[in-house]
This record gives sequence, structure tokens and C-alpha cells, in this order.
Amino acid sequence: MKIAIVVGTRPEIVKMAPLVRACRARRTALTLIHTGQHYSFEMDGVFFSELGLPSPHYNLKVGSGSHPAQIAAILRGMEPVLEKEKPDWVLVEGDTNSVLAAGLAAQKMRLRVGHVEAGLRSFDRRMPEESNRVLTDHLSDLCFAPTEHARKLLLAEGIPAERIAVTGNTVVDELERQRPRALRAVRLESLGVSKARYAVATAHRPENVDDPVRLRAIFEGIDAAARALNMPALVPLHPRTKKQLDALGFELREPIRVLPPLGYLEFLGLQAQAALILTDSGGIQEEACCLRVPCVTMRDSTERPESVDVGANVLAGADRDRIVDSARSMVRSRRRWRNPFGAGRAAERILDAIAKSSSARSAPGSVRSRRR
Repeated sequence: MKIAIVVGTRPEIVKMAPLVRACRARRTALTLIHTGQHYSFEMDGVFFSELGLPSPHYNLKVGSGSHPAQIAAILRGMEPVLEKEKPDWVLVEGDTNSVLAAGLAAQKMRLRVGHVEAGLRSFDRRMPEESNRVLTDHLSDLCFAPTEHARKLLLAEGIPAERIAVTGNTVVDELERQRPRALRAVRLESLGVSKARYAVATAHRPENVDDPVRLRAIFEGIDAAARALNMPALVPLHPRTKKQLDALGFELREPIRVLPPLGYLEFLGLQAQAALILTDSGGIQEEACCLRVPCVTMRDSTERPESVDVGANVLAGADRDRIVDSARSMVRSRRRWRNPFGAGRAAERILDAIAKSSSARSAPGSVRSRRR
């Protein structure tokens, strides 16, 4: 069996890393494809090296652009790669343009598609990620749902049960593997903070960053929350966010402390020792929950409601006062919630599900794949 794993952004690299390792451990033939969707492939390269991953076999170098332009470029770039490699399965993860385009290219070439982290729904179609994840789920041969909640949503949309496998989330696999290294990677004293006496904040989603009213309210909320808790807020600032803040003339000052973009290990170590996390990131909601650090999500909806249900996370929107009130409430939480995202064996379960599906399709008398 030959598997192609497609990544396009740094969160995808992190979440596909356990699958890369699992394929290599099983001696499964593997092709690693990077679409180059992220704004800096060079920075992505740091993630490959610090996670001990091989360099991608292919880099499509798509770069930034409008959503249609990115999707079109990935479709064009994927076809010759898939034609040459002829994988049995193409695995994609998450909800980016890379995920939809790579999955669609494979489906059109009658290759089997597996969607890692399937079944997530925010029910907010203003988010381009929502369309990407819905479409990818429905074109995939196997949907790897991280939770039972995600499986139920897929079933409700008419996806057959035999195309769904509940596996847990690969974010847990990687977090548990890297946690000891992450704690060694960050030196809190060099940042002028001590354990559990600072907050970490991030903001990067277009619906927040590209809306001046929401962006201002979010950073006013971060500032006010840090003052209310009497602790600094460390903010690794995304270049796009910085550009928009500069355009607003919004000056970041104490208690907000701006950091450059960080590698996975350093940022994970920073999260693990924080008193509170404020974010609009989906993946960080999961990591905060796994690390047992309370989280305030600065969005109106989330596709990770499991973290809210167990008490690890709360939605505050882009409202200054709600952010402050939520921060005050969450920082006092007892951190005894259960982790709803699995026990760290998601990659193994995904490969087991692929092997089972492949075996069933090739069995004598079985119905052949709809794509073969």
C-alpha cells in the first residue's frame, strides 16, 4: 500500500506528523506533499526539522492569493504529482484550501481520499474553512472523526457509517510526544515571566483580523483582561495581524508583550505553563484542553464544542467586556476536565482503518470501489 500525505500549513504539519511516523514504522510507502500554501515555506521548514520529519518529496510553492486562486493552483500542481506517484490513498487534514483542493484532485483522479479531523462543524458558512471541511468530508472515502460528536454530525449529513472511523485527534499524539521537549524549549525567565503568572494570546482568523471593529475589540479585550488579572499577555504576533493593527494605528503596550512567531515546541511550552490562553485558533483550543490550561475563544462559534462542553473553553466573541469576564471566570477553573480528543493513538487507528477498508475492498466477491 502507498499513501500520499498532503500538508499546506504549519498546523497541518503538526497534526500529520504522527501519521508520517506511523507510516514509516509500518514500512508503508509514503509520499509527503507540501502545497506551500503558508506565507513562508522557509518557516514551515523549521517545523519539519524540529519535529524530526523528512523534507517533503514535493513542494507545490502555491503561496498566498485569493481562495479561488489558491485552490486552482493546488489542483494544477497536484495532478502531475499524483499521476506520477499513483498512491492508493491520499490523506488530507483539517479545513484549509490545501485540504479541499488536494482532496478534490485525488477524487477526480479516482484515488481514495481520507480526511483526518473530519466532522468538525461551526455552522457558520461565513468562515471559508466551514465550506472546505464540509465538501472534503463528502468527497472522502474515509472520514476520520476525532470524537463521537463529530461522527454523529457526519451521520446526520448522510455520510454512511462504513465511511466513518472515530480515531481521536492526532493533535494529542503529537502533544504527548513533544511535551517534555517543549517544556525545555522555552525559557520563561528570558521573557520576564514565571509559570502560571502570564496569559498567552493569539489572533489570526480573517473574520477577526480583516474586520477593524472586531480586531480592535479583541485587542482591547486582551489588554483589559491582562490588567484585570494583573499579569502580562504574551502575544506571538502573526504578520497579517501586525499589518492590520499597524493600519489601524493600534499600539500594543504593556501588559501586552509582543513576541515574534514561534516554533511549535517553544509555543507549546509557552502554552503549557500559562495561566490562561486567549485565542481564535481551532487547534489551540484543542491543545489548551489537552494541556489543562483554561481557554477563552474570541469567536462567535467553534467547531470544537467538546472543549466547551467539558469546561475547558468558553466563547467570548469579539466583545471587550465578554473577553474580560470570561478571562476572570476561566482563570479560576479547577482544570479537572476530561480530555475529549482521545488518548494519543489516533495515527495508529487511522492506519488500521485504512488497512481494514483496503482489505475489504480487495476481498473476493466484494463490491469494488466506486472510484476503481
